[in-house]
Amino acid sequence: MDHSSRSYREKIIELVEPVVEFEKMELVDVECLRGKTRWMVRIYIDKEGGVGLDDCAMISSEVGDLLDVNETPPGSYSLEISSPGLDRPLARDKDFIRYAGHKVRIRVAEKIEGKKNFSGRLVEFTEKEGEKIVVINVEGKVYNIPRSMIVKTNLQYEF
Repeated sequence: MDHSSRSYREKIIELVEPVVEFEKMELVDVECLRGKTRWMVRIYIDKEGGVGLDDCAMISSEVGDLLDVNETPPGSYSLEISSPGLDRPLARDKDFIRYAGHKVRIRVAEKIEGKKNFSGRLVEFTEKEGEKIVVINVEGKVYNIPRSMIVKTNLQYEF
């Protein structure tokens, strides 16, 4: 994700979160990706009992107007609103705390002990020497992954 995508993502979160929370829902994640001719804005929402099509349509209408007025992102864009699904992304510190004990898949920017992908049980989210750390148990081996190195984390559905 380039700098402009990251800053637009942060601005979109700032604009959208109050709207989503007002509707008694949770903003799970926002993706802001630059395409060849337009931006793609994906917003994941959730609520107790799950979100339906009506929830997505309502948020889409409210958020679309908000993004247009604020010209964020600039130019044309496609807007998708959806539920996080079974492989819910963990994007915020509170998600790592909330889903401790669950199976997760983590992708990091740079190799840690020769690996970029980790699949295991989320042990805890902690802070050591001022750095946020995600602790994951992969088949009995524990890894302390700096939060700053994480590119993407998703829950793994357990049958």
